[in-house]
Amino acid sequence: MKSFLLVFLGGGLGSGLRYLITISINQYSKVLPLGTFTVNMLGCLLIGLILGYAQNKNTLTSNQTLLLATGFCGGFTTFSAFANENLELIKNGEIFNFSIHTIGSVLIGIIAVFIGFYLTNR
Repeated sequence: MKSFLLVFLGGGLGSGLRYLITISINQYSKVLPLGTFTVNMLGCLLIGLILGYAQNKNTLTSNQTLLLATGFCGGFTTFSAFANENLELIKNGEIFNFSIHTIGSVLIGIIAVFIGFYLTNR
């Protein structure tokens, strides 16, 4: 239950910050969703810093990692988790699985959104 609450708290904070950053940046960009792009790239940098620090410095507890990486970064952007999972596949030499995961996630994700819109607007 404690783990769930840590992820829940971190996720709420991350989601709130994502919202604030996205609306702040998107008001200046009418062509591209730069707010979402910015949040995704910041989330990737942040999860790399958190997990790298936890692994190499060995100073973060598992609860702190749950709060920050799983909770906060997961709420801030799931793209950071996606990027980290892909990095693990690359580091493990699983290039085929990396390719399938990346291409499949992007293409199937876009198709799923299209199907959702289609089903609700027919």
